[in-house]
Amino acid sequence: MAQATFTAEDQKIESFRLLSGHTIPAIGLGTWRSGSQADNSVKIAIVEIHWPFRLADGASRPPKPGDVQEMDMEGVWREMEGLVKDKLVRDIGVCNFTLKKMNKLLGFAETMPSVCQMEMHPGWRNDKMLEACKQNGIHAYSPLGSQEGGRDLIHDETVDRIAKKLNKTPGQVLVKWAIQRGTSVIPKSNNPDRIKENIKVFGWELPQEDFQALCNIPDQKRVLHGEQLFVNKNAGPLRSVADVWDHED
Repeated sequence: MAQATFTAEDQKIESFRLLSGHTIPAIGLGTWRSGSQADNSVKIAIVEIHWPFRLADGASRPPKPGDVQEMDMEGVWREMEGLVKDKLVRDIGVCNFTLKKMNKLLGFAETMPSVCQMEMHPGWRNDKMLEACKQNGIHAYSPLGSQEGGRDLIHDETVDRIAKKLNKTPGQVLVKWAIQRGTSVIPKSNNPDRIKENIKVFGWELPQEDFQALCNIPDQKRVLHGEQLFVNKNAGPLRSVADVWDHED
């Protein structure tokens, strides 16, 4: 599974209209290498391996036997490296990798991943992966998690206490923690006021004692574990959440 991020300069990328009325860009390799005039207008900032597994066409949730397949990591990465060499994309990266999979990738990569997108928040710090990224010069990008996964950090006691002390919102505290930790974060919101609040995280710092308190929140647990996407408890390569994450948690 892969995803691409487009720059604001995108103008002439062919797109398809969905039944919802929304449009999505055509970003297949055939489109990029069509030899058409559109080639010169495609400016893609980064392409990422979104999950290090392959899903069969029409895969269900939870997956049926045969839906989840092993990914040819080296083959996929070589194709992505080719996109960089051909100047079709600026950077390539990965998402949701374990240390085991990252080390495997680094063992054959000619072009290093620029970004590792992974879940990181005070409820799941992901310290080992963050340290591995720092050691290899890989920028860490961290979605803050999801309330749907049962971990609502916006209403966490420690987060709430620090927010009230600093006269900030809990969301601002969480975003600032991620930035102060040396990662980037793009919080998602459909609320215009919340979006404005999330931008106001510069020009101030979390005091060290408060930053450390957020780093010491107990009961560390993933929210975005991938169970519905990949786990079939009776068949397939991934029969548990632990299998998804190479038993590293």
